[in-house]
Amino acid sequence: MSNVKVGMIGYKFMGKAHSNAYRALPMFLPDAPRPEMKVICGRDAAGVEQARAQFGWDEAETDWRKLIARDDIDLVDINTPSDAHKEIAIAAAEAGKHVFCEKPLALSLEDSRAMLAAAEKAGVKHMVGFNYRFTPAVLLARKLIEEGRIGEIHHFRAWFLQDWIMDPDFPLVWRLQKEIAGSGSHGDLGAHLIDLARYLVGEFSEVIGMSETFIKERPLPETMTGLSAKGSKDAPRGQVTVDDATLFMTRFENGALGSFEATRFAAGHRSTNAFEINGSKGSIKFDFERLNELEVYFASDDADVQGFRRVLATDPVHAYMDAWWPPGHTIGYEHTFTHEVHELMTAIREDRQPVPNFVDGVKCQEVLEAVDLSIEERRWVKLSELQA
Repeated sequence: MSNVKVGMIGYKFMGKAHSNAYRALPMFLPDAPRPEMKVICGRDAAGVEQARAQFGWDEAETDWRKLIARDDIDLVDINTPSDAHKEIAIAAAEAGKHVFCEKPLALSLEDSRAMLAAAEKAGVKHMVGFNYRFTPAVLLARKLIEEGRIGEIHHFRAWFLQDWIMDPDFPLVWRLQKEIAGSGSHGDLGAHLIDLARYLVGEFSEVIGMSETFIKERPLPETMTGLSAKGSKDAPRGQVTVDDATLFMTRFENGALGSFEATRFAAGHRSTNAFEINGSKGSIKFDFERLNELEVYFASDDADVQGFRRVLATDPVHAYMDAWWPPGHTIGYEHTFTHEVHELMTAIREDRQPVPNFVDGVKCQEVLEAVDLSIEERRWVKLSELQA
């Protein structure tokens, strides 16, 4: 397959990120099949038409069922709110389309398993949108771990901190409603941390957690786009039905210990997505606000020069970097999506499942729900309790 014809459902924050990736791919990573941006879909006709013209899609559509039914679509890209993922993904798979779905995969573990089952039954390719895996510095961290250069992993600690809803008069956007989003900071931010932990350290064995919703009610929004919204503090209020912050601890199957913090109430943190890994021979530190850098410590260094070193992961020796700019020239958030789409398009051509895929989405959902169960029952929960 030389080209992959794409139909995308959703056109706001993630829709723009995915569209940019499709456009950039043939310019910077031309070894992958070329995505043809055939149809973009959304419920608001005027809004989706504006997005079509701005993002560079051929056509606009307001009915996702019509998009899926088209013979000229190979891949369905789903970046709608989470409550729509299951129905669209299953319909797309049953129609023989490959599926690319943003995280979290679904509202529940049961729904995510149904999506995986449908994709496997149909024999289509399926991918879940954990774009942070495709940061060159994160890929370097994985390489150092796989090569044993920091030894046996003892600790993984991670935190994803934001502050965009600290104002109690910030409107009740869909991300704060459980029936649409599934969960709050836990499923939105914590899901990324969970996936990075599985990618770098391994599978979870057991978890224990706690959460809090600091602002119980918020004014109903007049308009909302992506992570922004407008409304009046005097507007009628609705109930916040998701967590504002969730913290949990884990023991991994390999014996390593882990701690996780996801919150939207960390003043001064616009989007701090970071982790530290401690091994028997050294440590690794990463912060997405400095995404081109990885801090590395090797215990074998001579005593007079021991300390964390800053590695700028922009040279061609690092994953994907030979596609971009000369050494020392940095890349940004949007590039992770281009790398992600490269993996998807290459997997379609090579007739293999891309990574991460719906299996990873289900594994992540297992951890999310194990933490929820732990919070509800105030106890340690083994992942085996949720596994089929």
